[in-house]
Amino acid sequence: MIIAEKKRSDNICEYLLYMWQVEDLIRAAECNPDNIDRLILSRYQTDADTLQRIRRWYAELNEMMLTEGKRERGHLDVNRILVMQLEELSQKLVRDPAQGLYRGVYYKTLPALVQLRAKGAASQSEGEIETALNALYGAVTMRLAGRELSADTLTSLKQIGTLLAMLADAYNKKDLLPEDAE
Repeated sequence: MIIAEKKRSDNICEYLLYMWQVEDLIRAAECNPDNIDRLILSRYQTDADTLQRIRRWYAELNEMMLTEGKRERGHLDVNRILVMQLEELSQKLVRDPAQGLYRGVYYKTLPALVQLRAKGAASQSEGEIETALNALYGAVTMRLAGRELSADTLTSLKQIGTLLAMLADAYNKKDLLPEDAE
């Protein structure tokens, strides 16, 4: 919860990746409050009040996952809405003549995203930003599993990371964008 709050204010893309990890942690605990307590909350070294807030946060997320049918897979609706907002913001930035740098990075990254879709690593219905987020999340998962990433993959991930960093920065500054670009 503390990390999520910080990431949400600093970098919305990192926040989403973190929240996807939290969803997977809750699934690993079988969406069971006792397991969440034992496997996740027991690792926190904090005061009782903060621990209680964290416990409530996990309980609310767990309940949302159960209510939304996300026990096995999928992302919480609140996270999916954020992805849709980022997709929309990205398209607005690409169309905005004042955002030439973003547009350039976007089009430089697009072939890697198309290639991910062609390999079946992404759903054909995903937008580019969701594909980019899934690529980074997949890379983290592979690294955690001890799997090596090829040099080409690392190059693509770096490009994808640059695009998402720019998008996150624009998200934080979206109130500064012209009306038609927002």
